[in-house]
Amino acid sequence: MSYCAIKLTTVPKPAYLATGTAVSLDGNCANIHLVDASADLIQIQKAARLLDGMGLQHVQLQGDWHIEQQWAFAQSFTAAKKTSQIEWLNNADSVELSHRFQAMQFTRQLVNATPEDMSPQLLAESCFSWLNSLAPDAVTTTHCVGEELKQQGWHGIYQVGRGSTRPPVLAVIDFNPTNNPDSPVEACLVGKGITFDSGGYSIKSSEGMLSMKCDMGGAATVVGGLGLAILRGLNKRVKVFLCCAENLISGHAYKLGDIITYKNGTTVEIVNTDAEGRLVLADGLMAASETGAPLIIDAATLTGAAHVALGDEYNALFSLDKDLQNRVMSYAQQEHEGAWSLPLEKWHREKCPSNFADTANSRVQKGGGSGGASNAAGFLSRFVQEDGQGWLHMDLAAAYNANATNLMPPGATAQGFRTIAKTLLEG
Repeated sequence: MSYCAIKLTTVPKPAYLATGTAVSLDGNCANIHLVDASADLIQIQKAARLLDGMGLQHVQLQGDWHIEQQWAFAQSFTAAKKTSQIEWLNNADSVELSHRFQAMQFTRQLVNATPEDMSPQLLAESCFSWLNSLAPDAVTTTHCVGEELKQQGWHGIYQVGRGSTRPPVLAVIDFNPTNNPDSPVEACLVGKGITFDSGGYSIKSSEGMLSMKCDMGGAATVVGGLGLAILRGLNKRVKVFLCCAENLISGHAYKLGDIITYKNGTTVEIVNTDAEGRLVLADGLMAASETGAPLIIDAATLTGAAHVALGDEYNALFSLDKDLQNRVMSYAQQEHEGAWSLPLEKWHREKCPSNFADTANSRVQKGGGSGGASNAAGFLSRFVQEDGQGWLHMDLAAAYNANATNLMPPGATAQGFRTIAKTLLEG
């Protein structure tokens, strides 16, 4: 069966259905039995995973669905190994759903691409190409590549990426709907774009390395969020800074014990080459801060510690600006994306001490030691204004699943892009 109509029903499921199964078939129609009104979205997601396993290529949603029920089905039904066609209900929600789906698919496909096919430069070009297709008269880009990074002082991206034969890139994408070059930048997005992370000389295990094509999920997510905001009618100038590199081992790779001196004078001792994401983001945050934008959001698949704390369903939010942190939490709830605030104070900057530099890039302990996600955020806070006002860090613990869950397909989830879009639109 390649086509199926999907309906929601509150009729109790037939007795013959197995425990945990809430889908009954009637010819080319599938009924999703909602037995708990307080958990309807989760029930729909579980049913979508069952229907995805049947190999359906084309589904049509029929009957009475509200917008979030349709979206819950779409994000759980759409998997990397097949091209799904979903027909929304023919009502006022269909435009918004189509916009979300376009942004989700862009984000997921970028993250799911093989590391061989997604070099740092191609990542930057793909992000620009998609945004440019949405607003061709309002989007421009510049790239700083390879040795040019070193010459211009972007030492974090340069050092992390220099071990690869494919050069690192700091890409700046400017969405300027006024086309006035003097128009103020009202928000900046900074994305971690590590297109493959071997761990460098602090090499990962084979199992830990297998999913590391997803380490550019931050770059994909911020671009997906901006794209959705544009589709929703964003009229503010926003700049995106994509910090793109491959973290590989070679005779030219950066090493343990090296010290990086950043543009703002901060010196960083490398005690773990697998704590590279914060090194590249530091450059992006400084570049974003130079614009004077009142809002800066960075997103990254940054720490295993955030995943240990929150599991597969929540992204972690950090900020020294507690009002901003609370607002973004509320936006995430409004957009039905899992997010949770974790601690960040100024003293977290001192949690990675060094005998030879202002700070180390981690602690010499597995996973960066206790509080590793907060310590990483504390490191990043060194590269924004002193009090951290207007800056939010998203650690994307829910961005990628190595294997399917009962709610989501394997691979990229794109979770976080709706929250970013909402934040840009709301300010």
